Amino acid sequence: MAANTEVTQDGVITGPPEPAHKNVMDRFIDSIEWVAAFFVGVVALNTFTAVFMRKFFSVTIPDYYNFGQFLLGILIFWGIAATSYRGTHITVDLVWANASPRYQRWIDIFATLVLLFVVSVQTYTLIDKVIDTRNGHIVTMDLGVPIWPFFLVSWIGDVSAVLLIAIRTYRLIFHPEDIHDAKIKTAE
Repeated sequence: MAANTEVTQDGVITGPPEPAHKNVMDRFIDSIEWVAAFFVGVVALNTFTAVFMRKFFSVTIPDYYNFGQFLLGILIFWGIAATSYRGTHITVDLVWANASPRYQRWIDIFATLVLLFVVSVQTYTLIDKVIDTRNGHIVTMDLGVPIWPFFLVSWIGDVSAVLLIAIRTYRLIFHPEDIHDAKIKTAE
């Protein structure tokens, strides 16, 4: 059990108390995570509604499949933003787990800089897709809804990922105590 955990009289294990105030960066990070969670709900609602309507009422919602694809794309980019900062995505840490804390920090900084570069290039190329889609007046098949706003929201998620990775890089270099990674036990 961690040093900051407590057990209540009911036997519930509690973690350390939340800080009394959060700084602007922490609130920004939390808001990005809430937006990603919102899009998870929107994708689930779209799928549920389409299946429910088709199964029980034999009604197909126009463009539901297209909307589902675009919303899933939005979800992916906002999900990248949410997981990039926390470092809770799937990783293979064999070298990192066997390194000393000093080298773990250097490995984290290097990996985060590589991630920042890759996602920055992705963001740069995605804005071209948004502009081309808008200029091409591409619309959905049934309702004729322009699809460039979906691409724009995806791009904003990608920009958020770049910002969060930049914040993570800054904190890893100058304030490693502010990183909220899940603590991983080193290999034995």
